[in-house]
Amino acid sequence: MTQQAAEVAKRRTFAIISHPDAGKTTITEKLLLMGKAIAVAGTVKSRKSDRHATSDWMEMEKQRGISITTSVMQFPYREHMINLLDTPGHEDFSEDTYRTLTAVDSALMVLDGGKGVEPRTIALMDVCRLRDTPIVSFINKLDRDIRDPIELLDEIEAVLKIKAAPITWPIGCYRDFKGVYHLADDYIIVYTAGHGHERTETKIIEKLDSDEARAHLGDEYERFIEQLELVQGACHEFNQQEFLDGQLTPVFFGTALGNFGVDHVLDAVVDWAPRPLARVANERTVEPVEEKFSGFIFKIQANMDPKHRDRIAFMRICSGKYEKGMKMRHVRTGKDVRIGDALTFFSSEREQLEEAYAGDIIGLHNHGTIQIGDTFSEGEVLGFTGIPHFAPELFRRVRLRDPLKSKQLRQGLQQLAEEGATQVFFPERSNDIILGAVGVLQFDVVASRLKEEYKVECSYEPITVYSARWIECSDKKKLEEFSNKAVENLALDGGGHLTYLAPTRVNLALMEERWPDVKFRATREHH
Repeated sequence: MTQQAAEVAKRRTFAIISHPDAGKTTITEKLLLMGKAIAVAGTVKSRKSDRHATSDWMEMEKQRGISITTSVMQFPYREHMINLLDTPGHEDFSEDTYRTLTAVDSALMVLDGGKGVEPRTIALMDVCRLRDTPIVSFINKLDRDIRDPIELLDEIEAVLKIKAAPITWPIGCYRDFKGVYHLADDYIIVYTAGHGHERTETKIIEKLDSDEARAHLGDEYERFIEQLELVQGACHEFNQQEFLDGQLTPVFFGTALGNFGVDHVLDAVVDWAPRPLARVANERTVEPVEEKFSGFIFKIQANMDPKHRDRIAFMRICSGKYEKGMKMRHVRTGKDVRIGDALTFFSSEREQLEEAYAGDIIGLHNHGTIQIGDTFSEGEVLGFTGIPHFAPELFRRVRLRDPLKSKQLRQGLQQLAEEGATQVFFPERSNDIILGAVGVLQFDVVASRLKEEYKVECSYEPITVYSARWIECSDKKKLEEFSNKAVENLALDGGGHLTYLAPTRVNLALMEERWPDVKFRATREHH
């Protein structure tokens, strides 16, 4: 095996998906603790101390205790290299989150044991299903009251339409939580409270049919045996091929806050989840062990460092090896660039990188030339597919407090739109600027970032827009005719693409019926 093939085989690149408040930020911290990346896990929302969760870094995130932007963290674990992509946990960050899911090979789904499957989880699973991404599941908060575990598994299967195979099974919950039983390997992992902030040695009881196990479970023993018989009769067994095909999810139980069960999940990612996979480009399929370098940009983040007014472009390496100072071709512009200062991420800690392989995420300094969806290679013309824009669901008209700052406003909005969390539209018939987002919190984010980073104050007004559709038409004459008729509702997006802003659902349906040669698209590939 070549050194490159060995490095690729060591990589595991995955994202965490969950509904807000299911404990995702806490599990991220504990995963880093497993990789010894942080010595003490900083409790999220801890009022007494000023330590914020290691992966939440933008000002507004610090105030609200939510992870708005996708962080990337790399850490070693069991002779493997883990690339963890933390996705925005707040309800409405699906566009950024969606694109993050295009850059990973597997995902960890975190569910709140008291609540089960929640709406955001369903939306994110739909995205994973587009690429049949393998999913590992973690049912969290066993140190609190949870719903019946069998009921939770049934819900995963019914709502998320994926087979659920329990790997561990909880012994009690809340104050009676005693640990978990490993179904296949017949041993108990004992839970001891109060070790949330450090790595502890795990106590294991071999065999359920032992005096030690009977003593540990006490009066619960007989009832637990009965429950197990039910579980083993009713549940699916783990099958690795079905897992890799995205048809079955292994399920683990634990408490991220109590730092229990998180290592079982990480072991599953190392043992079962795929190494970096081949990626499809327009021209061909690219294998990770190919010698020549290639990668694509899935996210752009402004001002990771308040001291530096820069933007970082996040790249997923698809093949070859990055070496400091190497030359790359920026395929869209056709320019060759020398990259001497790519970054590796440990949340907000940025370090210069010497080398990186397929599956790794690296950061490139971007002075406005790099866009989401761009491909970099060692000269070959490649365009990786499947990194779309989504039609926003909410719209506001932007109003400027100081009319003399309209240039800064446009510049700020375009730069923020390039990050892909919001979209900006310039109507053809007015000087209005319209902002579109997938969730309401994004409008607050844009206003506070415009104020902090561009010194521009703005407010919003409601506007009658139901949805946006990107216009495509191969018949130039028809397109011109359509453009003349629909001019009141046409706009250009931040990338200069023609967009129809439909005032109502009925209007959109009528227009689609009236103009059969014009395609009204709800997503747009980044090209």
